[in-house]
Amino acid sequence: MTTASRGERLIGRIEGCAAAALMFITALTFVSVFTRYVFVAPIPDAFDISRLMMGIMIAWGIATCGFRDDHIQMDALWSVLGPRGRRMLDLFATSASLFFMALFTWTLARRVWIVYATGEKTFDVGLPLWPFYVVAWVGILLGAVLLVARILMLLRRREIARTSPEELL
Repeated sequence: MTTASRGERLIGRIEGCAAAALMFITALTFVSVFTRYVFVAPIPDAFDISRLMMGIMIAWGIATCGFRDDHIQMDALWSVLGPRGRRMLDLFATSASLFFMALFTWTLARRVWIVYATGEKTFDVGLPLWPFYVVAWVGILLGAVLLVARILMLLRRREIARTSPEELL
């Protein structure tokens, strides 16, 4: 098995985690609304759990966006540059993204520790919040690691799949 296929499997699993979180949120919301209107008994803490799972979904989704360069961007400058200029712009943009992702990773790690130390819990059931924060933090950490991998690939002049604006039309 090649390194590229192992990497694609890892990225697929990360995206699968984000998708699973979205599926869980959707199911929980549906069941909670159904039980609220049919049995006049909503699921306790459904809103809080959905909110926490949304954070996990976003964090894990962000992880692969930077690596694949699938995030929202403006390609006006990139599209007029030559191959070397595009690579340099990609290196600069990815490095800037890594800086902010590393800052986000550090800040969220501090927040995880604070939530753990204070023992914050949900209102109805009393679920501890820190495990949700840890799972979100792992997603953000993976995002930073994948940005490092992207920078290394750009430095080695290995191409990373990117769709040009013309191909989207």
